[in-house]
Amino acid sequence: MWKIAAALVLLVAAVAAAPDGDKYTTKYDNVDVDEILHNERLFSKYADCLLDEGNDRCTADGKELKALIPDALQNECAKCNEKQKEGVEKVIKFLVKEKKDIWEKLRAKYDPDGSYYKNYAHYLKE
Repeated sequence: MWKIAAALVLLVAAVAAAPDGDKYTTKYDNVDVDEILHNERLFSKYADCLLDEGNDRCTADGKELKALIPDALQNECAKCNEKQKEGVEKVIKFLVKEKKDIWEKLRAKYDPDGSYYKNYAHYLKE
């Protein structure tokens, strides 16, 4: 369930690049997360990529994000810096509040048994 949230969060938070040592790259840290979330065209492109079984609907950044989602979910974003964690929180809250249908599809795809949900549920309590 939260794999999806974490995935989108990481994507939007610009953690979509390959890990660099013990941390994710910071090369996307200046991406405007709000611009992506509130631009239907951009948001749809990322959502379509993450929901697609292959990578045909993905940009290069989307492919990178999609590849990192499992790691980020498994380690509770331990390789994320503070800015990236803030982005993840923002994305999760946005999805749950504004894009519930996409949120549910992402949860079904990335966390079908709900094993990651408990690790990220605190984002929803606020």
